[in-house]
Amino acid sequence: MEVILKKDVKGTGKEGDIVKVSDGFARNKLIPSGQAVEATEANKRAIAREKAKRAEEYAQNKAEAEAFASRLGSKPVVIRTKVGDNGKLFGSITSMDIAEAIREQTGEEIDRRKIVLSKPIKETGETEVELKLFQEVTAKIKVSIESDN
Repeated sequence: MEVILKKDVKGTGKEGDIVKVSDGFARNKLIPSGQAVEATEANKRAIAREKAKRAEEYAQNKAEAEAFASRLGSKPVVIRTKVGDNGKLFGSITSMDIAEAIREQTGEEIDRRKIVLSKPIKETGETEVELKLFQEVTAKIKVSIESDN
């Protein structure tokens, strides 16, 4: 029997795949549990429409992320903080601080979990920070740490 998987099924296939399974497995396990539907022509057309809709949404979200990356990359983000005598910060600059500075200076919202810091920022100066905006879209921004004293 051919079925269309509605969810990933270990050992059988991924969501949206049309797979051939035994009649008993389909009738007793997959269809009653809502993991699959029978592969009729109407169901195949519905799955094709759903895949096209997902691909369109994915492309739109990726384009938005790329536009956001180009807007952010144009100018450095400046963070002013208290600094000790030798240029060392009191504490460190976190991803939350960077996200708030981006929001204040550009008006753009960004989730702090999308900011990738390889190590904590503990000194004044310019640092390049990576942002993971979407699956295949990353941006690098310059963060300038300046003394507030």
